[in-house]
Amino acid sequence: MKKILLSLLGLLIFSLIIFYDSVAYVSKMGYNQIKIVYDARPIDEILADPSSPDSLKNRLNFVQEIKQYAFDSLGLNPSENYTSLYDQHGKAILWNLSACKEFEFVAKRWTFPIIGSFPYKGYFDIDDAIAYGKQLKADGWDVRVRSVGGWSTLGWFKDPILSNMLDRSDGDLANLIIHELTHSTLFIKDNIEFNENLASFVADQGAIRFLKSRYGETDSLFLDYTSKESDTKKFIDHILQTANNLDSLYQSFNAQNLTDTVKRELKQSVINSFINGIDTISFFNKNRFKISESFKPNNAYFMAFRRYNEKQNEFKIEFKRDFNFDFKRYLAYLK
Repeated sequence: MKKILLSLLGLLIFSLIIFYDSVAYVSKMGYNQIKIVYDARPIDEILADPSSPDSLKNRLNFVQEIKQYAFDSLGLNPSENYTSLYDQHGKAILWNLSACKEFEFVAKRWTFPIIGSFPYKGYFDIDDAIAYGKQLKADGWDVRVRSVGGWSTLGWFKDPILSNMLDRSDGDLANLIIHELTHSTLFIKDNIEFNENLASFVADQGAIRFLKSRYGETDSLFLDYTSKESDTKKFIDHILQTANNLDSLYQSFNAQNLTDTVKRELKQSVINSFINGIDTISFFNKNRFKISESFKPNNAYFMAFRRYNEKQNEFKIEFKRDFNFDFKRYLAYLK
C-alpha cells in the first residue's frame, strides 16, 4: 500500500510539473468564476425586493420564460442556471483568445486536466489576454481577442445571468440563453467544433420559435429579429466562402516555392476582396455590418466562424430529414 501511495504521489507531482501552466491558469479562472457566482444575487431575492426597478424584474422574468421554453419545447435539460444575477456595472468581464496558423486553418489548442482540449482560452483580465496574444503573434500565429457576452461552465457552477445580457434585444437574449443551455445539455469532450455548431443551430432555430410563440409571426419584434438573422446568415456565408477561398490558396502553396512575403500578399488580396465584397451583399439593413478601418480579419477570425457555423447545413438536413423538425426527438437522439 505504501508503494502504491508513493507511486500515486509521484504521478501527481509529475502531472503538476507537466501541466503547471494549465493548472495555474485553471486555478485563476476557477477563482474568478467562483467570485462571480458568490457575488451574484438570487433572482427570487431581486423580484421580492420592492426597491428593484420594474424594468429589471421584467427582464429577469423574461429570462425565466426563455428557460422554460427551452426545457418544455426544445427538450434541453432543466437546470438551475440563470437563477441569479451578477452586476457587471456595464463592463466586459471575460475575453476569449484564439489563434490559428498563418498559412493554414489549423487552430492552436490548449489542453487542460479533466475538461480536455480547447481551441480558445478565456481570460478575466484583458491585459493577460493581450500579453499572451502578443507572444503568440511573435511566434507566427494569427491571433484574435474579443469580449464574451456569456459562457457555460458545463455544470461546474450555476451560471448566473450577467447584467449586460439584459441589454440585448429579446431575440438576441433568447439566442444567447438557449446557446449556453445547449452546452449544459450536451457537450462532447475534445469536440468543440461539434459543440459550438450544435449550440448555434439550436439557438438560432430555438430563438425564432420562441419569439414566434410569444409574439406571433406578424409582430414587428419578430419580423425585425428574423430580418436581422437573415442578414447575419448572409454575412456568415460570405465569411465562410472567404475561408474556403483562403483554404484553397493555402493548399496551393504546397506546390509552389513562395516566400512568406509573397504568401502574405496573396492572402491579403483574398481578405481585401472579402472586405470589399461586404458592400455588395443585399442586406435588409445596410447599416448592420458597417466595417471600420480597424477591422483586420485574419485566420483566427475566419476559423472562429467555421467553428461556430460551418456545420449548420448538416444539422438542418438531418433535423428535417430524420426528425421532421422535432427538437425533443433530435436532442434525445444526440444525447
